[in-house]
Amino acid sequence: MSTTPPTPGATLHDDSSATAQSPQQAPSDGAFGWLRALGPRGRRAFTGAFGGYALDSYDYFTLPLSMVALAAYFGLDSGQTGLLTTVTLVVSAIGGAIAGVVADRIGRVKALMITVITYAVFTVACGFAPTYETLLVFRALQGLGFGGEWAVGAVLVAEYASAKHRGRTLGAVQSAWAAGWALAAIVYTLVFQFLDAGLAWRVMFWTGALPALLVVWMRRRVQDAPKASQTLGSSAHKGSFAEIFKPDLLRTTLFAVLLSTGVQGGYYTLATWLPTYLKSDRGLTVVGTGGYLAFLISGAFLGYLTGGYLTDRLGRKRNIVLFAVLSAASILAYTNIPDGANGLLLVLGFPLGFCMSAIFSGFGSFLSELYPTAVRGTGQGFVYNTGRAVGAVFPTLVGFLADSWGVGGALVFGAIGYGLAVVALLGLPETRGRELL
Repeated sequence: MSTTPPTPGATLHDDSSATAQSPQQAPSDGAFGWLRALGPRGRRAFTGAFGGYALDSYDYFTLPLSMVALAAYFGLDSGQTGLLTTVTLVVSAIGGAIAGVVADRIGRVKALMITVITYAVFTVACGFAPTYETLLVFRALQGLGFGGEWAVGAVLVAEYASAKHRGRTLGAVQSAWAAGWALAAIVYTLVFQFLDAGLAWRVMFWTGALPALLVVWMRRRVQDAPKASQTLGSSAHKGSFAEIFKPDLLRTTLFAVLLSTGVQGGYYTLATWLPTYLKSDRGLTVVGTGGYLAFLISGAFLGYLTGGYLTDRLGRKRNIVLFAVLSAASILAYTNIPDGANGLLLVLGFPLGFCMSAIFSGFGSFLSELYPTAVRGTGQGFVYNTGRAVGAVFPTLVGFLADSWGVGGALVFGAIGYGLAVVALLGLPETRGRELL
């Protein structure tokens, strides 16, 4: 049996794409043709998904940026601080899988709002944690919402986007991660400059209440794509884990999990430990760390947009291979710069952020195209977040090895993750140009 949904050719077309982009109403030429092609409803969906993912990123980075202060406040070693990230990512696998099923059963928009509320509430709760153990529990619960937001938002937008523009459209959604990261770095720099570190980390978590405003707007303005609405009302197999493990989808699911594990293992290793590496190993100040992160984040933002464009031009698989190789090379170069050459860190921060982000740009379109509408949320939520959970082992390994290897030396595990991603592509088909079933 076929391992993936058949390429449609003369079969079904995505009604939401057809509805969203008639030539008279939404010309698709030019730099922003992909945005015009979404139509008014699609653009509102894009705004909701972009905002949700940006704030998801902001709430996530409140922890890595505050990690040094947290370690000092609670008296933690590297392994304990790494565990805070790992528990977030592991629980996010549960949250992401649940959110995908919920999206297939009650709708994409409703599921998206639930995930945003969840991660916002528990991010704020982290700021009130009296002990390390309490913080660990709150951070785990934050992972429930954090895990589901991207998968649900990506499916929502993918079902509005045309096959021609789906890669760059979802790449633009991915760029919201860099926007949220940048906002978190700015707030971090200001908060830690003007407040004592023992209070500043709490304030960082309290600012995680911002997403509540987005939910109010989404409730009034954002709707599911027509094709998804029709399927949700008629399919007997919607939101079923059993469906994504049946023979026709089993191979796809297993290899997609491996792909997600490799890419996210590499990414979260770097995202979690880079601020600590810059401060502890390289001796940079708070403002200095923020300046170096600015180059990394600006590279990430452009990487998401460029990767989205290339995934439509080169194909999903070629884009991932290209940036897996470049990301691994960038990590090795970045962590082997001699002492006293911190200027090179500034220079290499931009390509590092660019490469490790561009590889993600095709994920939203690629995973959406691997599954039919009835289980698209379930498949994408399970695959992406299971990979995130297994990849979460990487930051913990870095934490436990940091005392003997140094943070910079231990970051080599990030490069290993990208190698796994390339191997996983051998079991997956190319889906560029595929209409959604």
